[in-house]
Amino acid sequence: MQENASRKMEGSKILAELNDRSREVFRRVVEGYLSTGDPVGSRSLTRTMSEKVSAATIRNVMQDLEYLGLLDSPHVSAGRVPTQRGLRMFVDGLLEVGTLTEDDREKIDATLGVNQRDVGSMLDRVGSALSGLTHGASLVLAPKHEAPIRHIEFVSLAPDRALVVLVMADGHVENRVFAPPAGMTPSAMREAANFVNSLAEGRTISDLRTSFTHEINARRREIDALAADLVESGLAVWEDKDGHHERLIVRGRANLLEGAPEAEELDRIRSLFDDLERKRDIAEFLELTEEGEGVRIFIGSENKLFSLSGSSLVVSPYMNADRKIIGAVGVIGPTRLNYGRIVPIVDYTAQLVGKLISDRG
Repeated sequence: MQENASRKMEGSKILAELNDRSREVFRRVVEGYLSTGDPVGSRSLTRTMSEKVSAATIRNVMQDLEYLGLLDSPHVSAGRVPTQRGLRMFVDGLLEVGTLTEDDREKIDATLGVNQRDVGSMLDRVGSALSGLTHGASLVLAPKHEAPIRHIEFVSLAPDRALVVLVMADGHVENRVFAPPAGMTPSAMREAANFVNSLAEGRTISDLRTSFTHEINARRREIDALAADLVESGLAVWEDKDGHHERLIVRGRANLLEGAPEAEELDRIRSLFDDLERKRDIAEFLELTEEGEGVRIFIGSENKLFSLSGSSLVVSPYMNADRKIIGAVGVIGPTRLNYGRIVPIVDYTAQLVGKLISDRG
């Protein structure tokens, strides 16, 4: 939080020190780059500036902005592109966020208005809608299911595979396949299920972690050691060491390949795909939103979730009826995202998802 505030203060100070001409040149270079992805030259700016100035004057201004670390020259040509620092300053101080268009609103509403009882399917459609509207890759972090447990069952599928069936009090059912301890018998399966159900009813999975550890240690003599191992192995399917079991939904990755013919750009996208496939540090995706409500923008290396430098993430949390952050939605793409249009889309989608989940109770 302190780092973000310091960065914004620094950006505001630099903007305040720029004269009107320098500020306009900087803004038009960034807007031109975000629109086309190409370097912006001084000659093209002479046709759009509010005052009549020569290309030589604009080139001098560009050189000054480059010296400040706000612009860069990617090639020998005179065209300039914004640096990551420049993009950050533009987003913090000059970005004009548009309003959600009626067409975008209707498409989002239509996507979420079908089969609202199934949260998983709804969030899948949210991801598809976001990627379609923004032409980027969408990320949706689904909330972990925390309803009280009604019943748990272990079913043997093969010597090295077992199925654990979890029935929640709200009727939600989850089935997971896992590897049981070697030598598991049908009687041990029944014994393990009886032991779990004697403790589980009315509690959530996260509530049970400490209780099971204590009970297994205290009652080791009463239950077969294999049954104890089965309990621990089966419940580990739902719980990692931190008690998280969120699901990251990724849609629209093919959109990132469009307009990226250069080998360097393709290598960056492949690196991003690798991160998306591994879905590592999923919890960080939610942590990115913990500094308060609203949309946050991460540019390039500011985005700690992915190793790829040169991508941007626009993300917003969604909340339940108790105003607790339970998930997040976002869009990832190149740094030249249309931030002014994408921000209201992500913001509206997050608010709508939170409302629908809250309405379901």
